[in-house]
Amino acid sequence: MLEGLLPIGTVVLLKDSTKKVMIIGVCQKEVSTDSLWDYAGCVYPEGYMGPDQTFLFNNDQIDKVFSIGYQDEEQFEFKVKADSIMKQLREESAN
Repeated sequence: MLEGLLPIGTVVLLKDSTKKVMIIGVCQKEVSTDSLWDYAGCVYPEGYMGPDQTFLFNNDQIDKVFSIGYQDEEQFEFKVKADSIMKQLREESAN
């Protein structure tokens, strides 16, 4: 089980998938359904190929992590804030 959000640039394989996905965004809200997602991703190694080729997914859908994206002090600070916000938003939506 993954703890909190992974950094941008992380490459993962989703459950029941054969194609790797690279994380290109975190804390994503799907406009059409108002659903909250941990990540937006694009196919790897091709990269972003347009909005119809992006994927929204959550930590529990990740089967394997191949590479962790770049991390520095700024990213670690962002992760703490983003993890807190995601927890709060999920608790609010559960009520």
